[in-house]
Amino acid sequence: MKDQLLYEGKAKQVFTVQDDENALVLSYKNDATAFNGEKKAEFQGKGRYNNLISARVFDHLKKHGVPSHFKKALNDTEQLVEKTTIIPLEVIVRNVAAGSLVRRIGISEKTELNPPVIEFCYKNDELGDPLINDDHALLLTDTSGDELDQIKQMALTVNQRLQILFQEVDLQLVDFKLEFGRNAAGEIVLSDEVSPDTCRLWDVKTGEKMDKDVFREDLGDLMTVYETILQRLEALS
Repeated sequence: MKDQLLYEGKAKQVFTVQDDENALVLSYKNDATAFNGEKKAEFQGKGRYNNLISARVFDHLKKHGVPSHFKKALNDTEQLVEKTTIIPLEVIVRNVAAGSLVRRIGISEKTELNPPVIEFCYKNDELGDPLINDDHALLLTDTSGDELDQIKQMALTVNQRLQILFQEVDLQLVDFKLEFGRNAAGEIVLSDEVSPDTCRLWDVKTGEKMDKDVFREDLGDLMTVYETILQRLEALS
C-alpha cells in the first residue's frame, strides 16, 4: 500500500498510496522536538504511542460527527488518511492558562478560561510559527471569513468532545493544537494528529503533567506518560 515518501516533518513521514491518489500513509516517528526544533531527542516507541492514541481520538471524533482525514490505523506506527491540502494555520484552543499564554499576557497559570480562547499561528518554520490574528489569517491563507468561522466552530466542537473523552480517563484537557485541510471535494476537515504531542494534559487527581511538557521541562520519563495515556484510553473499549 505505502509507496513513495512525499514529505518528512518533525514527527511524521508522509507516503503516497499505490493506486489511490486521494489517500496517504502517515508514519509516526520516534523523534521528539520542542521550542520550534531547538530541543531534540529520540524515544523508542514514541511513534507507536502517538499513532495509536491519535487513532483512538479520531475514531471518537468520527462517532460524534467531526469530519477528519483519518481512515484507519494500519499497524502500530502507521495510519491511512485522506489526502488533504493543509491550511497553513495552527489552531490553538485553550481551556486553562498555561505555557506561552502565561508568558505572553501575564495571566496566572491554571486560570480557567471560560469561554475557551482560540488563537491562530501561521505555519512557517522560518518565521517560527508566529501568533497572528484573524485579519492576518485571511491575508496569509486562502480561507474566506466564513471558512475561518467554520474552522473556529469545528475547533470548539472538537474541544467539547475531547474534554469529555479525556475526563473519562482522569485527564484535564488544558489546551491543544489542531490543523485543518481541504480534501479533494474542497471540504475543510480536521487533519494532522491529536496526541500528547499536540495536547496539554494534566492528571485530574494529581495535577501531574501528562504530555510533551514532560520532555520540554525534563520532568520524567516521557514514554511512561504516553503509555499511561494509551492504557487509559484502551480501558474505555
